[in-house]
Amino acid sequence: MYQVLYRKWRPKAFAEVTGQQHVTKTLLHELQSDRIAHAYLFTGSRGTGKTTCAKILAKAVNCLHPVNGDPCNQCEICTGIDDGSILDVVEIDAASNNGVDNIRDLREEATFTPTAAKYRVYIIDEVHMLSIGAFNALLKTLEEPPAHVLFILATTEVHKLPATILSRCQRFDFKRIAPEDMSKRLHYVAQQEGIDLTEDGAMLISRIADGALRDALSLLDQCAGQGGRVDEKAVTAAAGLAGREHLFILSKAVRTNDVPLALEVVDQLHSASRDMARVCEELINHYRHLMLIRSMEDASRYIVCSSQELDQLKEEASQYTMPAILHALSVLGRVLDHMPSVANRRVEMETALVRLCNPQLDGSNEALVRRMEKLESAMRSGRLTPSTQTSGTAVSHQPEAQKEHLESETVAENNIYQPVKETTAVPTKKKPSQQAVQPVPLTCWPEVLSELSQTAKPLHGVLDGSAAYEAGNRILIDAPNPLAKILINEAEHRDALRQAIQNQTGRRYGLGPYRREENSDHQDPMAALEKKLDALGIPMDKK
Repeated sequence: MYQVLYRKWRPKAFAEVTGQQHVTKTLLHELQSDRIAHAYLFTGSRGTGKTTCAKILAKAVNCLHPVNGDPCNQCEICTGIDDGSILDVVEIDAASNNGVDNIRDLREEATFTPTAAKYRVYIIDEVHMLSIGAFNALLKTLEEPPAHVLFILATTEVHKLPATILSRCQRFDFKRIAPEDMSKRLHYVAQQEGIDLTEDGAMLISRIADGALRDALSLLDQCAGQGGRVDEKAVTAAAGLAGREHLFILSKAVRTNDVPLALEVVDQLHSASRDMARVCEELINHYRHLMLIRSMEDASRYIVCSSQELDQLKEEASQYTMPAILHALSVLGRVLDHMPSVANRRVEMETALVRLCNPQLDGSNEALVRRMEKLESAMRSGRLTPSTQTSGTAVSHQPEAQKEHLESETVAENNIYQPVKETTAVPTKKKPSQQAVQPVPLTCWPEVLSELSQTAKPLHGVLDGSAAYEAGNRILIDAPNPLAKILINEAEHRDALRQAIQNQTGRRYGLGPYRREENSDHQDPMAALEKKLDALGIPMDKK
């Protein structure tokens, strides 16, 4: 009967364990110096070698002919433990044997001496699944076990263990296996099994396994079952992942706001029976790579990919801004959380891409920062400049504050910063009744800003340092930040501002910008001083 690779190539000596030298070195020294503890706790993520090291340790303490601390794997004890004929080594699954009665039975068995081996070894896997009562029943035996008993506890969630258990064990933390170490092990296994494994295929398997060698060997077994060469293309097909080209096309579509292209790619992936959750995970990982490249000079240490793909990632990252990358990570992260509970994952993925291509459809803070950064970049490069006039429109030279009083309420409702087109006319003297109302400061403006800090935080941020003036049935806003004009022109923020003003004043006002009057006859004070000194014949030294 065929035996899967991760079982066939399970390490039988500490030297064969991959990526856990800090654990194996300590255990070997304890075995060589005969300083064996009565209880061990192995913690770490799945597939990192916890159960493997527990079985090697169980054989090493009972081996008849140990070799520098390692088991010989040839004596009757070692072979008996491997084939399960030695009953002195017991492996217990705590997920299905988690009750008080199970632990009581274990305590009763522990009092009996081993039948064939030197130690009776109990390997309790997933020990965090034990109930509180079971933990309490195990405490006394774990603290002072018989001399012939050895406990080895293994768990992936050490934070769920009581402190009383942790204090009674010698703890070893297993790290995720580095991709380079995992790739070497995969090449070794592939060579022994006669599998044609390429370098890029091994690296992709290592990246997918995420530090778990057992998962990597299982995926290699699956790829080898397809026949032929195990390269990047074969691994992509076996794992059900989106190919690299799809990820780059999707990120380009988001960058260029190309919604049709993004939806077309999703349709192709769906037609190929790709799992949308896996596609979302790969796209998140893709944007993580872009974030790392944008954040540091050399990100190759933290990105598992070929040199050719790294060049592609660098080129793509150079065309992205950090706010856009963070916005994509935020949206895709929320979508990935929701996918397990939605009926149609494709729709969820399409919705996310539409929001990424159109940040104005997303009300999150990340989307707003992305839009603001784009506006600031356009203003710095000269592609967008704040303007108070429309080209081809003649604007009268009357004081700006008075001109605002003559603008219609309809203009204020739709776009408060849209200039009013005026025709050049012969100036006529206005009657006193026609004079505009002089603006007066709005005393409750701090309270309005305080309310906005709760209801419209982005608008509150750009209105920092602003002032407001009441002029008849309109509120004129004096904001030093040019982005305030852009935000207030949006219906959502304009309505929030008007509602906050109404809550404080009890009246419904129109909105408009406040522009300070400019005195055309005003003269520079320095120029006036220079003129007076010239009249008196006093020279003025200009520096």
